Amino acid sequence: LPSMSKETVNEMVSTTLSLLPRLTRPLADILYHKTKGSPFFIKQLMIDLSKRRSLYPSLTHRRWVWESDNIRDMEIPDSVASFIMNSFHCLPPDVLSALS
Repeated sequence: LPSMSKETVNEMVSTTLSLLPRLTRPLADILYHKTKGSPFFIKQLMIDLSKRRSLYPSLTHRRWVWESDNIRDMEIPDSVASFIMNSFHCLPPDVLSALS
């Protein structure tokens, strides 16, 4: 898939989180810079952020919220393939055994 523009990334994040684009722009900007606009990479990163609790639904705010500083400082691989390979290390040993 071709890379998306910053605006398209913001639309994707806005739609995914069911929030207005003006609210998601800061998160979308961070994701754009980390993923270079790769749609698949953005999706995988958002899933990972949710697992790490850097992106989570807040009952207090009644919407999705995120930890911008944590996300910005997070080290991620340069490619989606490397990112996915690194995520395999988090799988339980029996799952890794079944995959090999």
